[in-house]
Amino acid sequence: MTPYTERDVADFFDQTLGHYLGFWDSSGVLHTGVFAAGDPAGDTDYQAAAERTSALLARHAGIDGTCHVLDVGCGCGNFVMYLAERYGCRAEGVDLSEERVKFAQRRLDENGGVYQDRVAFRHGSATQLPYPSDTFSHVVSQDALFLVPDKPRSHTEILRVLRPGGVFACTDFLQPAERISQLAREHVYDRVRWSGGYSLAGYQDALASAGFEVVSAEDLERHIRQTYQVLGSTARERAGSAAEAAAREWMLAFAESCSHIRDAIDRGEFGWGLIVARKPGGTP
Repeated sequence: MTPYTERDVADFFDQTLGHYLGFWDSSGVLHTGVFAAGDPAGDTDYQAAAERTSALLARHAGIDGTCHVLDVGCGCGNFVMYLAERYGCRAEGVDLSEERVKFAQRRLDENGGVYQDRVAFRHGSATQLPYPSDTFSHVVSQDALFLVPDKPRSHTEILRVLRPGGVFACTDFLQPAERISQLAREHVYDRVRWSGGYSLAGYQDALASAGFEVVSAEDLERHIRQTYQVLGSTARERAGSAAEAAAREWMLAFAESCSHIRDAIDRGEFGWGLIVARKPGGTP
């Protein structure tokens, strides 16, 4: 695997924000969707699927109005504001991409201060979280921690900022196979500056090694495949009406990558899962 640095990851997401907003979702929702139960392959509503992911993660985490939540790798801040609006809790977000944090702050300001007393965003690293120890009742993350080069360090930091008894819940991309093909490396890993990751079992082992008590783990592979089916189709459609050649070429290249991503999933080289763990101790 290519040993990407945090700077590589930050630069990539700073530089590509405009591209993603241009065709994926203009409000900044950039995570994997949970598609309709029973027939994920027949569901093409990305927005509804993305909201189901947020609802699923919040439910497994046990979020309610009494919680103080940190979203690590918050991106454009949508999950933070979703939690504040839906549950009335205090929620903060931290992200390595300065441009995404700025975008999140602008969206917060545009809401007329509705969440200002309960929502905050910071630019920072998962390996050096800018918060005191024992601050949060819950730490959550959507499809972000896989990008951290020093994953054990991020787990230690998450454990540190959680209160005793606090809950860590995340959806994250997985590397089910130890060895991956060149095509998977190019279109899945190198494309987003991902150095490599865990299998679902490996993820649980890593959290246990950091001091967490693992509560549950769920394989969500079928949903990630449908996410990239829908996004690939969307990119091709929007490329046809793109006014700028550079935007059109980017969308078509992304659509091609989506096809290779689905192949990588079918070969067991790329996956997605939901993990819930707890910091030992009392009630957060």
